[in-house]
Amino acid sequence: MEKETIESLGEFGLIDRIKSNAVIFNTNTALGIGDDAAVIDNGNTFTLISTDLLLEGVHFDLTYTPLKHLGYKAVAVNVSDIAAMNGTPKQITVSIAISNRFDLEAIDEFYEGVNAACEAYHIDLVGGDTASSRSGLVISVTAVGEVDKDKIVYRSGAGENDIVCVTGDLGAAYMGLQVLEREKQEFLGNPQMQPKIDDKTYVVGRQLKPEGRTDIVHDLNEIGVVPTSMIDISDGLASEILHLSKHSQVGFTVFFDNIPIENITLETCTEFNLNPIASIISGGEDYELLITFKQSDFEKIKSIPEITPIGFVTKEIENWLVLNSGEKTKIVAQGWK
Repeated sequence: MEKETIESLGEFGLIDRIKSNAVIFNTNTALGIGDDAAVIDNGNTFTLISTDLLLEGVHFDLTYTPLKHLGYKAVAVNVSDIAAMNGTPKQITVSIAISNRFDLEAIDEFYEGVNAACEAYHIDLVGGDTASSRSGLVISVTAVGEVDKDKIVYRSGAGENDIVCVTGDLGAAYMGLQVLEREKQEFLGNPQMQPKIDDKTYVVGRQLKPEGRTDIVHDLNEIGVVPTSMIDISDGLASEILHLSKHSQVGFTVFFDNIPIENITLETCTEFNLNPIASIISGGEDYELLITFKQSDFEKIKSIPEITPIGFVTKEIENWLVLNSGEKTKIVAQGWK
């Protein structure tokens, strides 16, 4: 029998394996591993806790990532996880490991970005850790949030005939990464060259400085709507659909024609000879929200322009993407692992 490996398990298989051996000892741990954030029962409210790790050379490349933007993004991606539980972020801790090629000015620049994000999301930097690194910059951020007990949203609540929606637009961050990678290669070939990204500021900005959608949480609260399920789109739409499908034990039918995509995203796909369907569905790092709503809330959610209906939930646990031609193709995850 072939030995199981981390590679054969994949990221999500590894998480499931870790979860299966984790024992919960405290009764106020309402939910441990398995959603966008852990849930702790504080009596009147739930506390939400989420952690993300960012490694140089894996999650970011300092050739084209300004340290200030990186500091901001490190906070925003954690805020996104809190928003995906319908919560409000309150505090963060930031831990960094740095090599000797970083001077004090560089660290100040990184924390300038962290502090800018704290101001934007009204959250407090309350701690962290610092260490030395032999291989490059390592960042770990933990976000703590809060949500009323009757407003918390899990991945597991989607039901038959629910409306499937996304916020914002998709695919831009992935195309921004393609542009930055191209410019890096050209720079390595000719260090005198000037970057050609003036017409790509939107997609590049979506990669370097994403935003967590706390505004959507606020908007939904204003109209008195609680989604049935929700997840943030970090690993690509296809991957997140499969997560909601697995946790809710339902299927999703999504129409490609309905997915909100900016023209510059499609133009960049064409320029790079990339399949727009694969790029939009599997690109990742948009940090938008994939949300399901009850049919009865449809009229209310129409008042939020940033929310776009893209499909519906089915009883059969099958996930389909309907193309513009009417052809159906099975949704498979090709996102980040």
